Amino acid sequence: MSNAPAGAGLPANVVVFERGWLSSNNILFVGADETALVDTGYATHAEQTLVLVESALGSRPLDRVLNTHLHSDHCGANAALQERYPSVRTDIPPGEAALVERWDERGLSFLATGQTCPRFRFTGLLQPGTDCQLGDRPWEVHGAPGHDPHSIILFDPASRTLISADALWENGFGVAFPELAGEPSFDEIAATLDLIETLAPLQVIPGHGRVFNDVGNALITARRRLAGLQRDPVKHARHAIKVLMKFKLLEAQQITLKDWSEWLQSTPYLEAIRLRFFEGEELDQLTQDILAELISARAAKTDALGIRNI
Repeated sequence: MSNAPAGAGLPANVVVFERGWLSSNNILFVGADETALVDTGYATHAEQTLVLVESALGSRPLDRVLNTHLHSDHCGANAALQERYPSVRTDIPPGEAALVERWDERGLSFLATGQTCPRFRFTGLLQPGTDCQLGDRPWEVHGAPGHDPHSIILFDPASRTLISADALWENGFGVAFPELAGEPSFDEIAATLDLIETLAPLQVIPGHGRVFNDVGNALITARRRLAGLQRDPVKHARHAIKVLMKFKLLEAQQITLKDWSEWLQSTPYLEAIRLRFFEGEELDQLTQDILAELISARAAKTDALGIRNI
């Protein structure tokens, strides 16, 4: 966790909190009349999010929270921020507003992925094709489906800065979750990458990883990765299971074999992926093989107490 150094053209009133992979990056705007935070990280890191925001704002309140999409690592500290700043407004993409209103955790993917997100409220919607005022500048709201069908990205045409969420990282992009559920999204990822190229940003603040300026190379890397996934969707499915397992290890840090087995069996998304892509394999064997890959890659280890994150 660190404050990322500003890129060559980042607006002066933008502060990027670069987080570890369990939490998305947070982008704080300190305007003359309003403060705002884009994405809030995971629930288990909520206290860290509060400390980062409070240390940057001092006596000023946080006026607004915005979520690029509603995966748990991007909105998990919404509730904590709403408790700390009772008058804060919260804007979300429109596609899942009804699910948030009635708090449908299964529809919002939290239960399906075996992840946590305390209930939060929203007060406004981030409609693609509109502008929103952040740090005294109008930022464009663009739809960016693919990783998540309802995701948005934010673009400042004055500084040509892009907040890309999980649509583009320096070395790829987020898992194409709709594709795993039988809803084609590889083409949507390609269209979102084309949109980003059309916007021609000079610097990108990604959902994970450092702020970067070599956008052209990032797009080449992302398109190469996308082509590989399109050629081998089973590899993509296996990678998705590995991502979910690693996320759980990042969250727990250490977990007994009994609790690990219970989590595997109680996480519906794992079984859904298995049925669609690995019907001939049992979930226990499939996840044991993937855990062995994580151990071989020194991303996890086993000991007398169970499984540990590395």
